[in-house]
Amino acid sequence: MKKSDLIDEAMRRTGLGRRDAVRGVEAALGAIKRVLGNNETVSIRGLGRMYLGPKRSGFLPPNADRSPRPIPAGRAVRLRTTRKALASMNAEPLKLDNFRINLGGEMDKKQENQSAGNEAVVNEGSALGLDVGTSRLVLASGHAGHVKTSAELNAFITVPYSKFTENILKQNKVSYQLNGGQALQIYGNEAERFANTFNAETRRPMMGGTLNASEEYSIPVMQAIIKQMLRTTKKGESLRFSVPGAMRDGGASDLVYHEAMLKNLLGQMGYNARGINEGLAVVFAELEKENFSGIGISCGGGMCNVALAFMSIPVMTFSLGKAGDYVDRSVASVTGEVPTRIRVIKEESLNLSHSPKNKYESALHVYYDDVIVSLVESLRAALAETRNMPRIDKPIPIVLSGGTAKPKGFLEKFQQAIERDGFPLEISEIRMATDPLTATARGCLIAAMYDA
Repeated sequence: MKKSDLIDEAMRRTGLGRRDAVRGVEAALGAIKRVLGNNETVSIRGLGRMYLGPKRSGFLPPNADRSPRPIPAGRAVRLRTTRKALASMNAEPLKLDNFRINLGGEMDKKQENQSAGNEAVVNEGSALGLDVGTSRLVLASGHAGHVKTSAELNAFITVPYSKFTENILKQNKVSYQLNGGQALQIYGNEAERFANTFNAETRRPMMGGTLNASEEYSIPVMQAIIKQMLRTTKKGESLRFSVPGAMRDGGASDLVYHEAMLKNLLGQMGYNARGINEGLAVVFAELEKENFSGIGISCGGGMCNVALAFMSIPVMTFSLGKAGDYVDRSVASVTGEVPTRIRVIKEESLNLSHSPKNKYESALHVYYDDVIVSLVESLRAALAETRNMPRIDKPIPIVLSGGTAKPKGFLEKFQQAIERDGFPLEISEIRMATDPLTATARGCLIAAMYDA
């Protein structure tokens, strides 16, 4: 409908002359524009609520007829319609009698009304991103202007079963599984607290970036942790989960099996799930202003994942088996401590820019240097071996993310290693991700939104 159509409609309904109708329509449109500009909501009786929301920014994925095109960030006017308005606009009338039969009570009607009021929100946030890390699982939801994240430790610990212990766990809302009636498997964030209390080591559903083949409970525990973070659905929401790249340092991992099992697990929960390379997800999350061109690196627990992308298209991807778990195990081995305690020291107090204060920090410095040097050397070698490298006319950025990259001084040490022996590409900057722990999940969310 054009503005002239609105004026004609106003004249028809009110009997006003054209000049007065023009003034009325222009005043109404001006008021709507002003209210929306102040981030307020315009309520339209019989239709719904109009508001200004974030416009999806990022890129249009490529297809047979079009290469990827960046979409500029901004805001767009959105309308949240009422159920009555939707019913009136449907070509086929709603069969309300059937709805009454299926609802069965006032409580169900109340839930139906609440669902109707939240319908636009559900549609707007129907895409999800899941970082499936060896150490933690991170879920990203929401939209480009307001992303919500939650995390669970990807680990569990087994304690002897007793009815008393089970009741205590229930009272304290601790997540657990029954293991044949003889043991309790405590999983997620609470697992680390129990491990530290009993000076024990947590068990991992994943090892080295993929499902742990030596752990008999890897799949049931992974399923339990994911179900704790994600509800089942019947709407087929778009979900993208992170998968590592091919191992570069000779390690063996069955990526095909790992990705297929996760896809099947999430598919059984009702999601349209697909994997996305972890390093590429970092590019999506952090390099929008650079047209998704640059190098994304995720330094996690089991692996360091690397991706070079140009205009969102992956040019090179790989993973390195040296990462946070390698540091924890190595330091624990030379200091006589358990890896769980080493991980706590690393996450709470390690500063790589200062001289070490004790034997634990000395060992952490040694093995962090080893990880950084191995990562940079692998990156140089992978770039040298990459065929059909695109012509990149200007310097590109490198973005670091992941929990292993969080200690102070990591960024500086990485930069020194890049500069020490030169680099095959011209680098504009090396920076840390906005939030290193959620970058991969946020990149998965972006991919899910544009695939939805």
